[in-house]
Amino acid sequence: MSITTVILAAGKGTRMRSKLPKVLHPVANKPMVQHVIDNALSLGATSTNLVYGHGADELKQQLAHNDVNWVLQAEQLGTGHAVAQAKDHINDNDTVLILYGDVPLTKKSTLERLLNALPKKGLAILTVDLDDPSGYGRIERQEGRIIGIVEEKDANDHQRTITEINSGIMAVNGQLLKEWLGRLSNNNAQGEYYLTDIVAMAHQDGVEITSAQPSDIMEVEGANNRVQLATLERAYQAWQAEELMINGASLADPARIDVRGKVTTGQDVQIDVNVVFEGTVTLGDDVVIGPNCVLKDCTIGDGVVIKANSIVEDAQVKANCTLGPFARLRPGAVMEQDSHVGNFVEMKKTVLGEGSKANHFTYLGDTQVGQKVNIGAGTITCNYDGVNKSQTIIGDNAFIGSNSSLVAPVEIGAMATVAAGSVITNKVEAEQLAVARGKQRNLNGWKRPVKK
Repeated sequence: MSITTVILAAGKGTRMRSKLPKVLHPVANKPMVQHVIDNALSLGATSTNLVYGHGADELKQQLAHNDVNWVLQAEQLGTGHAVAQAKDHINDNDTVLILYGDVPLTKKSTLERLLNALPKKGLAILTVDLDDPSGYGRIERQEGRIIGIVEEKDANDHQRTITEINSGIMAVNGQLLKEWLGRLSNNNAQGEYYLTDIVAMAHQDGVEITSAQPSDIMEVEGANNRVQLATLERAYQAWQAEELMINGASLADPARIDVRGKVTTGQDVQIDVNVVFEGTVTLGDDVVIGPNCVLKDCTIGDGVVIKANSIVEDAQVKANCTLGPFARLRPGAVMEQDSHVGNFVEMKKTVLGEGSKANHFTYLGDTQVGQKVNIGAGTITCNYDGVNKSQTIIGDNAFIGSNSSLVAPVEIGAMATVAAGSVITNKVEAEQLAVARGKQRNLNGWKRPVKK
């Protein structure tokens, strides 16, 4: 089956009250329309056609990394008119999947169900049963078979009692779709070309019409304003929380976690409230994450404890480490097995060796730290001279006293000791003691300054 997708994304979205095109508003930190594009690609679509109108420059800028056909709908004259703009990109033998840029939560499994329901040369519609169908187009059936869709504004009293509604998502044979689009009329209450009119045409032409339904009603919900956008966000996050728990994570409160990417977990993981995952995150077995932490594009090994208010970004934390509270691992940071960083410690492009620790108020940048090194409170590596970054190397079992400044490039040898308060600018050999601080003077009779 050759799948061609047509994604409708031309609407202005005035009810969003925003300069940003509606379909670029995010769910899980990703534009709604990007969710739809990713879904299309996951199905193996050979061609993706994005019908755009308002906000063209911003759409093309934010979605430039996608391989799509950009199809302009200069005037918004209805859904049928929008799909018709993509006719030149549709082959007769294609299966055309019609999607919407502001309906981001449709699952791949649901779209596969719709495609599997499609007759060899026919039409399949994704429908939903609602207790209150107000505002939606109704599915008309005769002896169980779909014969048409009537829009709310054009429906009579009997048709308004129908509770099965049209989601707008359809799968259809390419040749038939192009033929029906050419026969559309705007003779209706809105003066628009309705895509839904092709259903009645299919019935008149004796074409088989089938349907499928999603497993969750939120899969077909769109967002026209920020309230609806927030509803989509919480539905998406509830699904992510459920998946984490099924895969072996305990969540202190499933309603207070945000997944903005892909999280893979081992067994017996514990995640406290207000934890945010971004990008690709992998958690090993027995990981414990405290409240208010942010983990982005990182790998966390077995038995790691991340205490409250810590940030781990583009970093590796290997087995049985602890970090935090208020620790920050920046890109390129690596904590080797059984190493420890404590409160207000920051690492960037640094390897902290096995069993080493920096427990308080420390900055380690562009640094290689050996095994079982103790780094005292207030230590910083001075890695930047205003133009260039330079490296600090600290050997195994070294001891760095509190409030020391290591001015890179510099090397501290194995088993060396740096006295507290030292500013180190030259190499310290193995097992040496380095003392680099001014001589203390105590002055009698010194007067404090007074305010003028």
